[in-house]
Parts: sequence; structure tokens; C-alpha cells
Amino acid sequence: MATGRFFKEVELPEQKSHDDGVLFPAVLSPISNTDLTGFEDAIRAHKPWLDSLLQKRGVILFRGFPVTSPSDFNDVVEAFGFPEAFYVGGRASRTQVVGRIYTANESPPEMQIPFHHEMAYLPDFPSKLFFFCEEAPEAGGETPVVLSHIIYEKMKEKHPESVAKLEEHGVKYTKIMSEDNQESFFTGSGWKSAYMTNDKNVAEERAAKLGTKLEWMGSDVKAITGPMPGIRFDKKSQRKIWFNGLAVSYSGSSTTKNNDRNTFIELGNGEPVSDSAMEDCLRIMEEECVAIPWKKGDVMLVNNLMVLHSRRPLIKPPRSILASLCK
Repeated sequence: MATGRFFKEVELPEQKSHDDGVLFPAVLSPISNTDLTGFEDAIRAHKPWLDSLLQKRGVILFRGFPVTSPSDFNDVVEAFGFPEAFYVGGRASRTQVVGRIYTANESPPEMQIPFHHEMAYLPDFPSKLFFFCEEAPEAGGETPVVLSHIIYEKMKEKHPESVAKLEEHGVKYTKIMSEDNQESFFTGSGWKSAYMTNDKNVAEERAAKLGTKLEWMGSDVKAITGPMPGIRFDKKSQRKIWFNGLAVSYSGSSTTKNNDRNTFIELGNGEPVSDSAMEDCLRIMEEECVAIPWKKGDVMLVNNLMVLHSRRPLIKPPRSILASLCK
């Protein structure tokens, strides 16, 4: 389907049909060969339409465009004109590459990262995310996406009591942060990196602005945030969404608990999160998600309110995925 004079919508076998045949995610390619400047100009010229498409579909995958380097990716992000969102209080280890571009997550690539909305554990979270495939994996390493309102609806149907408690009480997040980054965890940022300071007093001030209390344990710190909403209402889509970090923070039932996690959760009233509800949630997310294998040069734009994303384990290297966060 042609869309204007520059973009055409294409179909991929991995897409899923939702809401009267609308495909998720949207996939756009150029109608004809173009250069990077042409792509940037087209973004600016078609910005209202692209904004509308993102709001309708949740994710836009740009495939086949001449984006070959981190610098190119930065230029594409800049062309959209979204304000930059800074990663203060973020839980992943990330390194600036150029301009507004950062590594996506520096945990071991063979490690799976569960589904999450970016920075859902903080009151100030990005509304949009960009990902760029600098080097495509030989196998594995996809970035699956899933519509958040579908997770909410299916969880409410299957676990109405647990969802009601989540809506009423919200979620409290606790994270043990070391002084320096711990890259063996996908939530392994150290407090110096997370709060962008070496000063404990400055870290406390910045954490407080994000609704987080820091309790020092020598050079380490316990960061306690919340209660934060576990369910939000997306005004633009007029839908309730599964906007939380439960899947990332859930460490398993008492019999399968992963004691290597450095992040812990409970409901805002102090109750534990239901194991059966979480196990069903993880299963539903996998059933409903779309995982399109990366191709070099892909750029993916994600509406962070509508869509959760994750990372599948890398089976065969290489893999280099970069990211940029926007307000």
C-alpha cells in the first residue's frame, strides 16, 4: 500500500492482525531508492501522518532505508523532532555512542530481557523509543513487541482479583544498586550511572525527584520506588494498559525463585504479587507478541505507552542494537 510519495506499507509474515484486520506492527519501506537526506526530509514532510500511524499501530518498523551508522541513526531521530528523554534513574547499563544515541542494554546478549514499558517504575518515563540495528544477528536476538491493552484485557479476564488489586494498590519496586554497573544483570546499572553523579547527596536529591528513596548499605544502596500505578489509562487510545515492570522484576515462585535478581516487587499494600497471575502473564505476553528478525539498517519506533518490548537471547552473533529515548 502506497502512503504518499515516499513511503509504502509492506507486509511481513510475523505481523499479527488486530482490530478489524489492522496489522501490528506497521512496516514502512521507501517507494524508490533514496539517500539519508531524502529519508530525513520525508520524515519531516510526513510527520503528522507518521504520528497518526504510530498512535494507531503502536510500532513502526522502517526497513530498507539508508541508515548505516550511529550518526545516521542520530540524524533520523533528530528529524522526528521529539524532545530527548534522559535516562536519569534508569535501571539498565547503557553507554552514550553519539548525540542522542546509546547502547540498548549491556547485559550479556544471550540473556533474555522480559517484557516491559521503558522506565515504568518511575513517574517520568519516555513516551517514545527508537531502536536501530547496526549489526543484525545471525540467529535470535529479536526485540519482540506486544500491545499493552491486550495484556491488560486478557489478564483481567483470567485474573480479575489480581488485576483489581494491582489497580487499587499499585506496585512498589525495590532495587539493590552497587556503586558501579553490574553488566551480568539486565537491570544492572550502578547508582553512580543511574543518577549521573559520584556524590551520594546528589544521588539522593535526584532520586527523590523521581519518587525514589535511597537507603545506603555501605557503598551499595537500596532504591525503593512507589507505590507506582500498575495499570494506567492511555488517554490518546482511550484504553487501560498493563503499564508496569512486573515481568522484569518478577523472580519466580518460591520453588523456582531466581536469587540472582537484584530487583524485587510487591503490591503497594505490601502483599506479594500472585505467582499464578505472573506465570499466566508471562505466557500471554509470549503468545501475543510479534518478533520480527532484525535486518541491518532497521529503525523501529515504539509508542512506549501502547507497547511493551523485550529481548530474546542471542543464538548466533553478532548483534548491535542502539536506542534513543524521547519525551
